[in-house]
Amino acid sequence: MNAKLIHHLTLIGSTSLLPMVAQAEFIKDSKASLDLKNYYFNRDYREGEGQSKRDEWAQGFLLNLQSGFTEGPLGFGLDALGMLGVKLDSSPDRSGSGLLSRDNEPEPGKPSYARRAHDSYSKLGLTAKARYAKSELRLGHLLPDLPLLQPNTSRVLPQTFEGGQLTSTDIQGLTLRGGQIDRVKQRESTNYEKMGLTSQSGAYKSSAKSDRFRFGGAEYQFTPTLTGSYHYAQLEDIYQQHFFGLKHSLPLGGGNLRTDIRYFSADDAGTGLAGKVDNRALSTRVMYAMAGHSIGGGYQEQFGETPFTYVDGTNTYLFTEYQLSNFSQAKERAWHARYDFDFASLGVPGLLFSTRYAKGDHAQVRKFVGEGREWERDIDLGYTIQSGPLKDVSARWRNGLSKSNYQRDTNENRLVLSYTVKLW
Repeated sequence: MNAKLIHHLTLIGSTSLLPMVAQAEFIKDSKASLDLKNYYFNRDYREGEGQSKRDEWAQGFLLNLQSGFTEGPLGFGLDALGMLGVKLDSSPDRSGSGLLSRDNEPEPGKPSYARRAHDSYSKLGLTAKARYAKSELRLGHLLPDLPLLQPNTSRVLPQTFEGGQLTSTDIQGLTLRGGQIDRVKQRESTNYEKMGLTSQSGAYKSSAKSDRFRFGGAEYQFTPTLTGSYHYAQLEDIYQQHFFGLKHSLPLGGGNLRTDIRYFSADDAGTGLAGKVDNRALSTRVMYAMAGHSIGGGYQEQFGETPFTYVDGTNTYLFTEYQLSNFSQAKERAWHARYDFDFASLGVPGLLFSTRYAKGDHAQVRKFVGEGREWERDIDLGYTIQSGPLKDVSARWRNGLSKSNYQRDTNENRLVLSYTVKLW
């Protein structure tokens, strides 16, 4: 069954190219790859009632077909992304990891979380594209990378969107982006749906939905070492948000010092279906890198009466976007630190280590009396084989430990084996 689906997706991509076979650039610049991802996920809740753990194992296949553009001043192209997730191990009482789609209703006589994972699930995304000079328009399936919209790609299959996006780099040093998103398909779902606001412990009404997420922004490189950006987004009748960013790098003492400042401002928009939105957020980081080592950290704070705002299911663009928490409750302050080491400096290329720690306090959490406090420590160890018959096969282990006085303590492990086959 799985092999048939992959073969079917290949045929879809191939037949889409046939009408334009005479367009040399369309064919010549095309490329295709098959991403294989074997993913084990275990989240252990150390205290409290309800589900004690989420524990699943899955295999993912992503067939990515990208055409070139037809010849001439105005070029056209077509991309296709076929996705398949296969269950290797799961049970209703430990499902919900985000790796697999599952039944809408729980097992008879079981708690609401006890829903059976499907044996497999698949998705297909098609994107029409057009290019003129250094501007590109994409319509259909999108995986945008924006400060105000960060798709969640942390499981077997990514969260994706449907809409249109225009990107222009015609002016040297300036990148312009704009467009509209109409629907979202969550990482473990096969259906497009309207978008909502992450509830943030019930501070916002997650039932409020919209099918118009409009965005626009600009990034400008003032000097080779200094870049500034501004972005705006509005989820119609729910919220609007502004982003200001500044990045700077400075050669120092044989290494490089990087400074990154991110500021967000959000309010409710239109009829305010999700409730009052009043949030400003400052997130900063300073990192120093030299001889394989990278160390640094920063400070983050939420201002206003409500928590940080972001589309449900997505990630934030905060520096505290960690494995288990993002430290973004109302009034929350957080200090964070990070250390990375590339073992290539010791003669072991492909081996990477990273650890992060963040501590938050002063959080005002809905229905929690008192000061909300939390901390999290993450460890990430990965290795990519550099040569031989298994070249480019990678293994990655991630562990996250989180403790809080307003939510359940959690220990989580992820083990991911991945490999990309370049078809052409």
